[in-house]
Amino acid sequence: MGDANGTPDVFDPRLYAAGVPHDRFRALRDRAPVARQAEPEILGWPAGPGFWAVTRHADVVRVLKDSETYSSHLGATQIRDPDPADLPFIRRMMLNQDPPEHGRLRRLVSRAFTPGRIERFTVTARERAHGLLAEAVASGGEVDLVGTVTDDYALLNLTDLLGVPASDRGLLHAWTERVIAYQDPDEPPVLDAGGRPVNPRSPAMLAEMFGYAQELAAYKRSHPADDVMTSLATSELADAELEMFFFLLTVAGNDTVRSAAPGGLLALAEHPGEQRRLWNGEVPMETAVDELLRVHPPVLSFRRTASRDTELAGQHVRAGEKVVVFHASANHDERVFAAPHRLDLGRTPNPHVSFGDGPHVCLGAHFARLQLRVLYEEARAACGGVVLAGPPRRLVSNFVNGIKSLPVRLREP
Repeated sequence: MGDANGTPDVFDPRLYAAGVPHDRFRALRDRAPVARQAEPEILGWPAGPGFWAVTRHADVVRVLKDSETYSSHLGATQIRDPDPADLPFIRRMMLNQDPPEHGRLRRLVSRAFTPGRIERFTVTARERAHGLLAEAVASGGEVDLVGTVTDDYALLNLTDLLGVPASDRGLLHAWTERVIAYQDPDEPPVLDAGGRPVNPRSPAMLAEMFGYAQELAAYKRSHPADDVMTSLATSELADAELEMFFFLLTVAGNDTVRSAAPGGLLALAEHPGEQRRLWNGEVPMETAVDELLRVHPPVLSFRRTASRDTELAGQHVRAGEKVVVFHASANHDERVFAAPHRLDLGRTPNPHVSFGDGPHVCLGAHFARLQLRVLYEEARAACGGVVLAGPPRRLVSNFVNGIKSLPVRLREP
């Protein structure tokens, strides 16, 4: 439950298999908004030195915006400390850099998302959502929306965007699972010679993906197309930077929508009154998308490392200590959101932090919102509503708010 002082534990990834532990987060927000958390050995992963858990909205935003004090570069962005030998490699990723270098890479990649490319992508995403949902409705009875709709929707959209052959989507899926689901018993870790789990972000575990990225980039240079990999392959990115971007776009680009889409549909199924408002066109779809993202953020937490001694919510934080922000807690902070556990698809303003804040705000936030809006619009057109047919199965993870299966019945249109 917690430590000897009664501070609730929000580190154990097994907690999240039952859903976000909102009661624990509320206790922390009320009593210890910046609280020490232990890092015991769990699921074979070694113990760590502990960290500060940041749970109030204002403090989460403060940490995310202040990259000088709270660094992404010093210890990267996962709660667990990487192997010191892997840290220089992991720091090459844009996600694990601080300004100004972070900004240079971000600007380079942003150029790949042209208005024309976004428009064409939207048309394709809509056709895909329509087809997947039509098949699900035609199957009759119960369906698993994750297995039949949302996983393929997110993954095939990503292959289109990147310019990866659809036949290779299995590779992208396997690589994403290895990185995202590493805490889940259904995805047993790769062990080293000493029987210890190998970090899925280590050079050895990413070699296959990086080799594929270089082969694809070489092909795009000789066969350019209207896709992001062509843009990256013909940019000024160094080979190592291109590899890291392929990793980031593959994992984050897939799993953001892959986690948020079934989470939003689950929230709608659990709140039939709000679902009815959306199906009847009583709330703007853009507003609804943001509220569904608030209640089910795709990412649960992100780590920073204090670059200097500082104070946060009355706690003295020493240089070198880990500071972890919890998005799901910030999104339900009563100090910012009235009745935060009530789904209100018309909620405005809605300053959720599901895509982060500050210099590291999610590069693909626009694309994620676009895909979610299209999917929910097509679901509304394809069926008369979504009804839960059984409990969802959730990912064992303190990082990604994943749903592994979502059994539902789709009402007749």
